Amino acid sequence: MGLRVRRLLGVEIVVNRLASHLKTTAAGIALASGLMFSTAAVADQVTLKSADGTVNLVGEFVDFKDDNYIIRTALGDLRISASRVRCEGAACPQFDSVEADVAIAGSDAIGLGMMPLLMTGFAASMDADAELTNTGDGQTLATLIGDGGFGDEIGSYLVSATNDNDAFNALLEGSAKVGMSSRRITKEEARELRAAGAGNMVSPNQERIVAVDSMVIVTHPSNNVEQLTIDQLRGVFSGQITNWRELGGPNRPINVVAREKDSASYDFFMSYLFGDEKPNALPQAIAEDDQEMSNVVYLDRNAIGYVGYAFQRGAKPVTLVNECGIAAAPDAFSAKTEEYALNRRMYLYNRADNLDEASKAFLDFVVSEDADGVIGKSGFIDLGITRREQSLDDGRAKALAAEAAAYDAGFESSVMQEMLAEMPKHDRLSTTFRFRTGSSKLDERGMLDLQRLVEYLEDVPSGTEVTFVGFTDDVGAFEANRRLSFGRAGSVLDEVRSASGGRLDHVEFKTAGFGEVAPSACNISDRGKSINRRVEVWISDSTT
Repeated sequence: MGLRVRRLLGVEIVVNRLASHLKTTAAGIALASGLMFSTAAVADQVTLKSADGTVNLVGEFVDFKDDNYIIRTALGDLRISASRVRCEGAACPQFDSVEADVAIAGSDAIGLGMMPLLMTGFAASMDADAELTNTGDGQTLATLIGDGGFGDEIGSYLVSATNDNDAFNALLEGSAKVGMSSRRITKEEARELRAAGAGNMVSPNQERIVAVDSMVIVTHPSNNVEQLTIDQLRGVFSGQITNWRELGGPNRPINVVAREKDSASYDFFMSYLFGDEKPNALPQAIAEDDQEMSNVVYLDRNAIGYVGYAFQRGAKPVTLVNECGIAAAPDAFSAKTEEYALNRRMYLYNRADNLDEASKAFLDFVVSEDADGVIGKSGFIDLGITRREQSLDDGRAKALAAEAAAYDAGFESSVMQEMLAEMPKHDRLSTTFRFRTGSSKLDERGMLDLQRLVEYLEDVPSGTEVTFVGFTDDVGAFEANRRLSFGRAGSVLDEVRSASGGRLDHVEFKTAGFGEVAPSACNISDRGKSINRRVEVWISDSTT
């Protein structure tokens, strides 16, 4: 049914504010009709949703004609192309089973939010056209037609968007060639697939990171609360903090909007806040998906919720402050460096024993630079390398300067001052290398970033200076950690030189190490320590 509001107050807020904001734009009409109809059950009611959130219509199903849904709403009969939306509800038309060359199954976040544009981009990379058809039950058929759409069919891909678990079940059963997941495969799932002959599911040829996604805390645009600590978020989502005044905001009640308990987003967000001991507090409203979440928060001045980076839209993002006082804004750069705490990777998986050419061609495309544009267009964060100036006025430099001032003159303070002196001379690239736990080998993201970095540096001017800068967690002596950070930086330099095969002779490479200073996360958990065990890439032009 759409939004299910726990209390009458929630219904009044959504519907009354929505009615007062009704506009004649397509997005406004879609949003308004969708939410107003969601408060009443209709036997033949359906919901039409687009992956990008611009369409969210609820109405009475009338007909499916010429690949268009026709539904009756308070605004009259509306006709929506099936290639733009998926249909939800018992009254949705049922289609015959669809055959395709490649079946793809799993995460709805990837299947609905990213796959339509990826298929379009994949087709364009082959000078083809992708005809997208909604076949019902969250399925989209992409038929690739050669010669820009004027030639013969060259392949077909059926995308079934359900949930992460289905990705691995479908791979195990052999009903899909590619699995989509917004979480990494578990050890149990990998072992089960290996036992079934699927191969090593975490090898680079079977596990591909295609994008990253940040879980963003959002409030109403008028809310003056700019940042929240982890403890404050725990208070809000456990029901202990119930008024915005307690967070430095207006004297108004907090309306918590959450996802269903069986959703991957709910589990990811609540596990981050509470671990395995999740509270039983009931939210004021439950949103079925991210686009509904952002709609409700945008229209309710008292609301707070959480959405994927792609679905912020008009809602206001809030800066997250961790237990150590380190603030991280939910922007693309902090997501690419994986230093924003509520960050997750988006994966595609395949078996080793049934990978055909059509599947491999698509998988090769999605991890290439050619796919970055369409991934960004879909609202997710691609793995392309970006460059950011390092200023002494930014948060990291100010925190480091304050820490250096707290030390008496000595070795620790001198290392911090050295880093502060070097930062303004270099920009930072978003590429950040991390290592497998207890290993000197790069993790799965690092191996992919290695190739991208080499390609990026091939195009920089001769004489460009690139410095690999190592950092550690705080376990061990300060001086020993600094030596370790130099060693890690040197290891990455060796990997880059080996991978480049002489293509980067025009670049001047250096290494540096600052040990445990300037942590990106708290050193109080294994995850925080792993984030701090990193090698950053700093760059300066020859004229700098």
